[in-house]
Amino acid sequence: MFYDMLIYMQMFVVSFILMIYLYKYMLVLLMLMELMVMNISLIMFIIFGIFKLEFYLVYYLVFSVCEGAMGLGLLVMIVRYYGNDLYYMFNMSKF
Repeated sequence: MFYDMLIYMQMFVVSFILMIYLYKYMLVLLMLMELMVMNISLIMFIIFGIFKLEFYLVYYLVFSVCEGAMGLGLLVMIVRYYGNDLYYMFNMSKF
């Protein structure tokens, strides 16, 4: 169980580092954020399973689905406005 959490935490850190390096593409950012959400949900499942509090995981999953839907809506809006998903995060003044 400890090794599972260690692997999930390492995957979270790796996905965060990749998110820092690949910030130009919106679709890649959304996929990496969903990977981070999945890692957090697996860690929460392990921790909440120990304390028999699995019902709190449902609340987290509801918010993660809302986050994914808002991210896809933002992606559609950016693709319609710019024509592609390549953008620079620090140049959002035009948006």
